[in-house]
Amino acid sequence: MAALSSLPIYSSHGATHTPEAMKSDDLLTCNCLNVVNKRVTDRRVIYSKAAQVQSESFSSREPLWQAWIGKSHQRSAFCCNVVVDGRTHLFSVGNKFQLDDVIEAQQFDREMLNALFEVAREMENIEKNASGSQILKGYLMSTLFYEPSTRTRLSCESAMKRLGGEVLTTENAQEFSSAAKGETLEDTIRTVEGYSDIIVMRHFESGAAKRAAATSKIPIINAGDGPGQHPTQALIDVYTIAREIGQLDGISVGLVGDLAHGRTVRSLAYLLAKYNDVKIYFVSPEVVKMKDDIKDYLNSQNVKWEESADLIEVASICDVVYQTRTQQERFGERVDLYEEAKGKYIVDRNVLNVMQKHAVVMHPLPRLDEITVDVDKDPRAAYFRQAKNGLYTRMALLKLLLLGW
Repeated sequence: MAALSSLPIYSSHGATHTPEAMKSDDLLTCNCLNVVNKRVTDRRVIYSKAAQVQSESFSSREPLWQAWIGKSHQRSAFCCNVVVDGRTHLFSVGNKFQLDDVIEAQQFDREMLNALFEVAREMENIEKNASGSQILKGYLMSTLFYEPSTRTRLSCESAMKRLGGEVLTTENAQEFSSAAKGETLEDTIRTVEGYSDIIVMRHFESGAAKRAAATSKIPIINAGDGPGQHPTQALIDVYTIAREIGQLDGISVGLVGDLAHGRTVRSLAYLLAKYNDVKIYFVSPEVVKMKDDIKDYLNSQNVKWEESADLIEVASICDVVYQTRTQQERFGERVDLYEEAKGKYIVDRNVLNVMQKHAVVMHPLPRLDEITVDVDKDPRAAYFRQAKNGLYTRMALLKLLLLGW
């Protein structure tokens, strides 16, 4: 082992430290430049003089100075910028994921989101690698979709297969499963868990995912429960904002359209509240305004929000314009209310013309006429990149739920 005096100085929140100046078992986040491979990788390590190297990958048992020296030619030199993080140990390689199921956005905190997004970035590299990954080989995922889906179902199935796993699928479980015969959701879950290792479920009833999780002995991922929540979409959205805007603190986001029935905007609001100095604008017709429970939650978290009827004004000051479709299926027989709500706010060239150059337009998709097709050519149209990010975040979730960090 090299002498401590030969090691580099690390920076921590603007201060500099040599290893001996740091307390034993300080938890460190290390953003490392691998000098050999000329590529940037994110690693998390714990500095501990008593630690020993246990594996080729960085782990909570690996001392910082040995992370510098490396154990093989692939790890012979690293330049590190170290930031002390009091919870990093929770997300160290080999640890169990903190969640048994993914049911609602409130389950995540900021630190967990940051760590999860690191895994998603790793999944991008796996997806781009022709050889792929086999880390989930031998695992089976069941998809139970009681409502139509394209992106969510296919991206979940693609995520599982790209990590070496297999899929059992029911595209329209309400019609083509035993639910059509009157079987309860609880009985369906108890049956399907015997065939698989994880279940991804979309249901038409708000709260159905919680019922499934209370019944199941294997992980449940909520892929949307009626007008309730869509937590994995919110993860995708926050990940996309971070990639597109470059930050999550200090941003302004305009949520536009059917906010009363849109489960994506509800989950997104919960996650945005985890970040500092965020302001949310609600732009919607009167009949589909954001519900009070979300406003009350934002107030409790000291998140600034404002309702507006002027999309042009909001678009001119926001970093993100998050458009949603008016969900006809949620109106039931109230066709009059649907007609009143639809087509009120449309993102077109006029909206683009007032948006800032760095701002982006997002949409969970599918879209109808709420974003005109000529917007697609503008580089600020991020919604198809957003959909692609769904693959990486869901790959990360599957890996974490089944294998841990």
